[in-house]
Amino acid sequence: MTTSISIAFRRSEIMAALAVGCVALMMLGLQPALLGNLVEQHRISLEGVGIVAMGEIFSLGVGVVLAEKFLPLQHLRPVAVIGSVLLVAVNLLTLAAHGDVACVIMRVAAGLLEACLFWITTIVIVRSPKPDRLAGIFLTAQTLTQALVALALARLPLHFFGWQAGFVVLAAVCAVPLLVTARLPRQVGTHSDAIMPSLVSWRGFFALLIPFAHLSAIGTLWAYLEPLSKNAGIVGSNADALVALVLLMQVIGGSIAAIAVRRWRVGPTLVISATVIALIGIAIHRLPAPAPWPFAALCAVFGFAWLFQMPFHVRLAFDIDPRGRVAMLVPPAQLLGSGFGPLAASFSVQGEDVQRIPLIAAGFAVCVIVALLFVKYRAPSGDGSGVLAGGEHFK
Repeated sequence: MTTSISIAFRRSEIMAALAVGCVALMMLGLQPALLGNLVEQHRISLEGVGIVAMGEIFSLGVGVVLAEKFLPLQHLRPVAVIGSVLLVAVNLLTLAAHGDVACVIMRVAAGLLEACLFWITTIVIVRSPKPDRLAGIFLTAQTLTQALVALALARLPLHFFGWQAGFVVLAAVCAVPLLVTARLPRQVGTHSDAIMPSLVSWRGFFALLIPFAHLSAIGTLWAYLEPLSKNAGIVGSNADALVALVLLMQVIGGSIAAIAVRRWRVGPTLVISATVIALIGIAIHRLPAPAPWPFAALCAVFGFAWLFQMPFHVRLAFDIDPRGRVAMLVPPAQLLGSGFGPLAASFSVQGEDVQRIPLIAAGFAVCVIVALLFVKYRAPSGDGSGVLAGGEHFK
């Protein structure tokens, strides 16, 4: 799928951009462990940890849109250097923050800086000749990187850093863009090349609602995986093994998607993926307690579906708007969804009762299917750029 704004980047430029993106999203994979340390040290309250986590995710999602609007395309390298240095500083300053408000401010600032780095990756992916496939490769690399860093935090002898070890390691990782800045592309076109974010039409709006609702469902199940696994009888080291299983299945799903995204039809694939997530939510809700093996099997399928469907969001966006305006907003929509889902679901939690959580995740997945139907049958194309109105990709 070559788009109207494709640029033939060198392999070194693509690898550098993907490395910057892996650093930008690193904290999302480490949030449970690092924020858990802050709770244990009474730096933030248990009630406030969710606000701190969601604040960073939301600022990251909104920050990508702001970066596309205000940051200069001709100065990617200075943006990477300044963003990386400031992000290192903010991660270290988080160690000095006391109280929920102070930590929220720090992590919101971190989210905005992470957005500046992730914007660079998004620019390169969207303007590459095969953006859908490159998105799948990036998601797989990102998950592997997060898993490796999490493993290092768990296994390496970092006791001399004390409880601060996690944020010190995170700060060190955030300096990596400084090592690859010289490899980032100098030229990625201009804003006049029609990549200014735009919904383009109602079809574009519903196309963005799809990744938003999809990741809302995924984020809801992931955020409450620990209490749900306890209800299923999975505790202790088995719970850690379950997380590792989900991460492994993410890598497999993302790897397969990188190939399948250019061969499989977008509409049916996303419908099947959303249906699978909905069925997983319903099945978890109906599981008897304890049921560790069935729960683990459902989590394995969940991990596979998580990364498998994400490259198809990018493909759908380009099918609707080949100029890339909708595709630029897909990563922010995914990030905002992953934060909105757990936040909305939290209002249904009463004490330690999380039984409604899987049903809420299933409800978000059903919203994906509804949005897909609007994209295919209902939403007007506006400027004529929507090619999915009964087009071949949805057959």
